[in-house]
Amino acid sequence: MSIPRSRRPGPRRTAGPVQATVAAVALALTLPLTGTAFADEASSKAGPDPAATTATGSAADRSWSVTRSADGYHVTLKLDEPLPVRDALPEIAVDGASLGYARQTTDGHTLSLVTTDLRAAHPDDVRVAWNGAADTVTKAQHAPRGTGRHGKPTATAASLTEAATAKGRYHVARADYDFGDTAVTLGGLSDRAAELRAAVWVPTDAKGERPVVLFLHGRHSACWNADTAKTNNAAWPCPEGYAPIPSYLGYNATAETLASQGYAVVSVSADGINAQDASFTDDAGTLARGQLVLDHLDLLARADQGTAPGMSRLLKGRLDLSSVGLMGHSRGGEGVVKAALLNAGRAHPYGIDAVLPLAPIDFGRETLPDVPMAVVLPYCDGDVSNQQGQHFYDDSRYTGADDDVLRSSLMVMGADHNFFNTEWTPGVAVAPASDDWSASTDAVCGSASPTTTRLTAAEQSEAGTAIMSGFFQLTLGGQDRFLPLFDGSLGTSTTVGAATVYSEAQAPGRSRSDIAPLTGPSSDVTITGGTGTYCAGFTGRPTISALGACTGSTGTSRFPSWTPANYAGNVEATPLLHLTWPDSAGTPAQAVVEVPKGSRDVRRYDSLAFRAAVDENGPDTDLTVRLTDGRGRTAAVALSSLSDALKAYPSSGTSTLLPKTWLQTVNWPLAKVRGVDLSDVRRITLTAPATAGGVYLSDVAFQTVEAGRGGPSDLPQVSVTGATAAENAGTVPATVTLSRPSRTPVTVNLQTVAGTGTQLTTAARKITIPARTTSVTVPLPVLDDSAAQPAADTVYKIYVSVPTGAVIGQNYARITVHDDESTA
Repeated sequence: MSIPRSRRPGPRRTAGPVQATVAAVALALTLPLTGTAFADEASSKAGPDPAATTATGSAADRSWSVTRSADGYHVTLKLDEPLPVRDALPEIAVDGASLGYARQTTDGHTLSLVTTDLRAAHPDDVRVAWNGAADTVTKAQHAPRGTGRHGKPTATAASLTEAATAKGRYHVARADYDFGDTAVTLGGLSDRAAELRAAVWVPTDAKGERPVVLFLHGRHSACWNADTAKTNNAAWPCPEGYAPIPSYLGYNATAETLASQGYAVVSVSADGINAQDASFTDDAGTLARGQLVLDHLDLLARADQGTAPGMSRLLKGRLDLSSVGLMGHSRGGEGVVKAALLNAGRAHPYGIDAVLPLAPIDFGRETLPDVPMAVVLPYCDGDVSNQQGQHFYDDSRYTGADDDVLRSSLMVMGADHNFFNTEWTPGVAVAPASDDWSASTDAVCGSASPTTTRLTAAEQSEAGTAIMSGFFQLTLGGQDRFLPLFDGSLGTSTTVGAATVYSEAQAPGRSRSDIAPLTGPSSDVTITGGTGTYCAGFTGRPTISALGACTGSTGTSRFPSWTPANYAGNVEATPLLHLTWPDSAGTPAQAVVEVPKGSRDVRRYDSLAFRAAVDENGPDTDLTVRLTDGRGRTAAVALSSLSDALKAYPSSGTSTLLPKTWLQTVNWPLAKVRGVDLSDVRRITLTAPATAGGVYLSDVAFQTVEAGRGGPSDLPQVSVTGATAAENAGTVPATVTLSRPSRTPVTVNLQTVAGTGTQLTTAARKITIPARTTSVTVPLPVLDDSAAQPAADTVYKIYVSVPTGAVIGQNYARITVHDDESTA
């Protein structure tokens, strides 16, 4: 097998000493995460109830107290057992309603937040919440592995699964390294130390330098005691009697498969970050994880040159760092996206040509254009249950005009969050592990239900290996035969081992003609016989969008495209078209898309594609898809013959996390279109049936899906810096800058997070940096509230997210407001 070198090799970074920071972005920020309003923000503006004093309560596994002060209600929750170590951020729920993200103590026993929400005044119940939903099980559960599988899918890809998981012809040797628990200092972790440890698989008899695939695991307990089976996530290095949990060894099967196919595979340990990111970072450790990836690449570059003492001689001259793929699981998913962005900002970047976020978090909504990407979402994810990583796909679609790569998102039915990693899988893992879907009797995802659609742990592991191996063989190795695993071209669904997988796919820009993104009103789109509403996000959550909400549901975990981001909570989320229609015996509801002049010859493309989903009100429905040419001739097909997009996803009827509303890509192969002149297509019409219904629609395009040419983005990087001002100054400046001027205007969202003070409000605004300029100053209003703050200086956090025409550089900064009423 011959694996081509990178298409965009660029210069290789000169080897230097192991570094743990990227100077341009590594700020020593130490303020812990503070609670912010999460639900019903309008009600929080009334201020504390003057009659409220304090409230206390207790339950079998927790106790709580609420104290009123000038800045709001201080809610404290104490747990008998340490908080489970999860990738999602903890919240505090009062009487079932989440009030915001909570600060946690290092030992995981105490959570706290400050809020002005009146519901905190006299609570009957206070408990942990995750992803906007109150936790019904505070204590970590250790459920058995699932034993069922999803029903028979409508299409198969057995040969592709077999090829992706098959061992290749090369012999494999290990070249692991371990430089200790404090080998690197990470600026993104407030200059705290972490380990430099990795497992390495090398194809020994493959000639020349080999493409490099690097794995980064997510947030799991860092340490454990083999005698007591207890875990510890409160200190690093591990306390006496405890040893690091080898989460980085949980992808061995995938690593061995890829190495035997000719790739050098490196799986890195991030326990030091996991043990310290709860209390010492402003971004939950994302920057630190990105820095750690680059530290390992720097070390591998020196090993390839033979100038890294302590590294295996098997690595000398064997690593092609102009062709690199990254996989990140859970918080590691956002970590590898950050690594790719940090890398793009280097003078001599590595050739990061592919990124696969696996069950990822996306706290900051950073986009990743110009790099082939496949987001993997497990349908039964009980940890990152809102599947917020979907934003990586949604937000990156139209970031850059020259974006020329495959973008895919996969929904893996029957898979949970943990079982892609064998070290997070009970019965296989060395240390304690659990099934993150804790409701074991749930009819859809419960491992103990007789009707479950869950995959077994072994089935999920095999599916994960097939997806990861297939993606990197496609993007780094040029093995186009694996494209159907990611582009949906096999039909309504794809079988990957025992797993049914649904997909979204956007083709590279040069292989795609965007006809109607459907992100807002357009003169080329008309609605007749029904109602067409452009919408974004949830009811009751104020955003900077001019569009209304798409759903009145409060179940944020059911809508991955609209789930609020932790650090961009008021930023518009995935606008699209909501088409609804009543029962009708007259004119049927239609969405008519006129094809612009200059885009009517579609013979070079493989298919008409668009994204669709039945709305949450149901029932299952169908659309007739019709093409019309310049002579009025038409061809039509039922959407249901092309895709299951307008069938609801499975629901148990009891879980608040299900069913998901998730858009699939519908492909109508143009080779099957008859009777229409494809050199002169004038109109695309979507016609609804007579029975009432509703659908979500997005991204109408003609396209030919291919992997495209990846590499570090050459878009300018947009960053934010803060400032200090007196409370009575009226405003405090934030500065948004570009790394270089752009030929076109750049837009980016600026989010203010209020935190514990009352001088700045939680809000977002869209900022435009004019063409050929590099910065704008944004005056943020400061409220002189005539009340003494808890401290003389109150620190607020600001974030930039979802840029267009740029990528994110330094995404967060601090605003400091001096209280003029303070005597300090």
